[in-house]
Amino acid sequence: MKLSARNQLKGTVVEIQDGAVNGIVKIDVGGGNVISSVITMSSIHELGLEVGCKAYAVIKASNVMVGVDD
Repeated sequence: MKLSARNQLKGTVVEIQDGAVNGIVKIDVGGGNVISSVITMSSIHELGLEVGCKAYAVIKASNVMVGVDD
C-alpha cells in the first residue's frame, strides 16, 4: 500500500459499531490512543475488518484545528 498521506498509524481494530449505512471503526494505535472513523458498512465488509485485525488509520487533512482550555 502506497499513499501520499503521511499520517499512517498502524493499530488493531478494537471495536466496530454497525449501522444501517455507516459504521464506526475504532483502532487502537498504542499509547492509550484509540482513533475512531465513520466509514460505510460496505467498506467495512470489503476490507474484511473485524475486531482483532490489524489496520491503518490514515489521516489526510488540509486543516487541523487546535484548542486550549479557558
